[in-house]
Amino acid sequence: YFGENKDKLEIMVGDLLREKGKNIATAESCTGGYIAHLLTSVPGSSAYYEGSFITYSYDLKSEMLGVDKQTIYDKGAVSEEVVLQMAEGVRKHMNVDYAIAVSGIAGPDGGTEEKPVGTVWMALATPEGVEAKKFLFGRMRMNNIRYTAITALNWLRKELLAN
Repeated sequence: YFGENKDKLEIMVGDLLREKGKNIATAESCTGGYIAHLLTSVPGSSAYYEGSFITYSYDLKSEMLGVDKQTIYDKGAVSEEVVLQMAEGVRKHMNVDYAIAVSGIAGPDGGTEEKPVGTVWMALATPEGVEAKKFLFGRMRMNNIRYTAITALNWLRKELLAN
């Protein structure tokens, strides 16, 4: 629960970032820019939103965000190690206070027994460090994209309220 009536999560996050004088950037894979879309749908978001890297391929994760290629091959693009590096990379390259990174298997295909469809790793980089969390959302692609974006923004909202 984060609001009532017409409260929107992306507006609440934007208000908190603006109030604290902080900014954010995103590194997205499975969401294809949906988190960036939500953030930029708010008028005045240029006051706190710097931009995004949409790195769907292994090569772009490595070339644009500095993710170690061997880590991708050893652990997979959908892994704690990769999203931690993605978040650190986007935070560093965009020179922002906060960064969100997401990588997952949106579906409906592509899952394995070890990483079924709906598996998502996300990371949040803050001025204090970077943390990653794993989620399992389900088998429906658009729901997975939406759930990932909402979960990431809500995690950021909670972080901003706590600090």
